[in-house]
Amino acid sequence: MKKLLPLFLSSILLISCNQKQEKPIDNTQFSAEEKIDSTKIKTLFNTALTEGKSYEWLRDLTQNIGGRLSGSPEAEKAVIWGEKLMKEVGLDSVWLQPVMVPHWVRGEKEVANYAINGVQKNVPICALGFSIATSKEGVLAEVIEVKSLEEATALGNKMKGKIIFFNRPFDNTLIKTFEAYGGCVDQRVKGAAVCGNFGAKGVIVRSMTNSVDDYPHTGTMSYADLPKEKHIPTAAISSRAANILSDDLKANPNLKFYFKQNCETLPDAPSFNVVGEIKGSETPENVFVVGGHLDSWDLAEGAHDDGTGIVQSLEVAYLFKKNNIKPKNTLRVVFFMNEENGTKGAKKYAELAKLNKENHIGALESDGGGHTPRGFSIDANTVNTKLLQSWKKLLSPYGLHDLYKGGSGADISPLKAENVTLVGYRPDSQRYFDYHHTSTDTFDKVNKRELELGSASMASIIYLMDKYLYNYTPVKP
Repeated sequence: MKKLLPLFLSSILLISCNQKQEKPIDNTQFSAEEKIDSTKIKTLFNTALTEGKSYEWLRDLTQNIGGRLSGSPEAEKAVIWGEKLMKEVGLDSVWLQPVMVPHWVRGEKEVANYAINGVQKNVPICALGFSIATSKEGVLAEVIEVKSLEEATALGNKMKGKIIFFNRPFDNTLIKTFEAYGGCVDQRVKGAAVCGNFGAKGVIVRSMTNSVDDYPHTGTMSYADLPKEKHIPTAAISSRAANILSDDLKANPNLKFYFKQNCETLPDAPSFNVVGEIKGSETPENVFVVGGHLDSWDLAEGAHDDGTGIVQSLEVAYLFKKNNIKPKNTLRVVFFMNEENGTKGAKKYAELAKLNKENHIGALESDGGGHTPRGFSIDANTVNTKLLQSWKKLLSPYGLHDLYKGGSGADISPLKAENVTLVGYRPDSQRYFDYHHTSTDTFDKVNKRELELGSASMASIIYLMDKYLYNYTPVKP
């Protein structure tokens, strides 16, 4: 054994040394111009990972301002914060776009419980955005469990006087968790409109998450065209509570569920999009947008949703300036207001762009959290989609393997047109719905290195779009 020990230690040392020697990017498959691009992208990543600012910006936003629901004092503070920060980064111009936004407030903390076999069970619950309050006494009623809007509709008048419990979980076989979210979120958004029409007393919804835990997830809901007298209180319960309630209903179908919430929709409030730009050096009339949404839900600090998107978007401009990259087209950073419950900021931005006859040729949005970069989704014409996909060999060394046709983002989608290339930044999504719209969406859940890799990823594709895309995009007459 003593004779083998030196050999063993030498092997370990050799493995360790080999691991430390990162292989250089193979430029042999690149053209002369691509070699220039490869070097520039490497520089962007080096700068983000050694001199990045996004993590400390995020710390300031989340720790000193916190949750920023539209119309709130915190949202107002975030606007001031964003304007000041853009000026500190040294953008050529910074301004505020006025916009009226919805103003919904949660009020006192919600409560929920039910009794079974003489034992009271308290239930983690939170009101959904735009829901009405319960009466001061709360709502107490028998529960009917359903898995879909169609199943609820089929109940018809059997819903009268009952609380309808929507309990369709995520499909965890779907690798892209946003697809699982899309397969469930209709019950949160439309459940009250369906059930209120048949005289239900309230709706509770299983939280939108892959996890089974004790954290309820808020989110927006809608009464659609229901008259006010048919509006009913609506809330989400945690996924673990949903499982337990489902089991208890099988044992006691007549149990009565109680919940009380104190939310209210106030008159629309004045707010702003925060906008800053670096003027294009060759074709300044062409505009690229990079942005995220400044507002967040009120349960936590809005770190992954969407503080990370905000600071990454500004860091794109910071990385350009730090490396003396002068964009050919105008690079505009936008902190959109009111994505969570209305997208009024996005609509106002697009309205003003049209009014001012601005020629937007591309936009990039970060609103998928601050986890490890995976790539980008592309919403563009066929020519530009293929162009972006041709950059995979430049981007894949940084883990950016996904360049697929798909949606972009809620805040840039109003800019959609045949000659506008929209891109969504896509980090790994496996942990995102652990935090999405919950009290756990806090600064400590964000990894500094993952955040900075995301900033560099976004800066890299903007660099390529700015250099090549405008040559492929028809300019409006």
